[in-house]
Amino acid sequence: MHGDDSGMLEHGDMLWNRGKRNARSRAAFGLMFRLGEEDRAKPDLCIAEGYGFSGFGFDAKAVELPGHSRGSVGILTGSGDLFCGDLLANLEKPDLWSIIDDKDAAHASVERLKSLPIKTVYPGHGKSFPIEEFWKGR
Repeated sequence: MHGDDSGMLEHGDMLWNRGKRNARSRAAFGLMFRLGEEDRAKPDLCIAEGYGFSGFGFDAKAVELPGHSRGSVGILTGSGDLFCGDLLANLEKPDLWSIIDDKDAAHASVERLKSLPIKTVYPGHGKSFPIEEFWKGR
């Protein structure tokens, strides 16, 4: 996990290091998505832009894709598969995921995708899709 999101796991607070929310939405979100003491931990591995996974037998690297959260990352394989986490989704059609913390950062991450050698996207929600399907809908 990226260091900018590690506090979510360590503190059990999914809103840790995210933008300001009003007290009512923060309380409701905290009740629904709070991690219990037994679920809290320090990440085994903190990754950032360019972190390579070859030492684990994978031809892949980390790509920072902030927007859903500050520490959102994707994993891009050498064959062009992008596991994009919660930046994109494909529930009805490929699109930006609905839960975004920083819209400007998310749009910048989407623009960044244009410079990456992506063939297929594996989103955190919904079915995989060819990147061309996403660009056609924009």
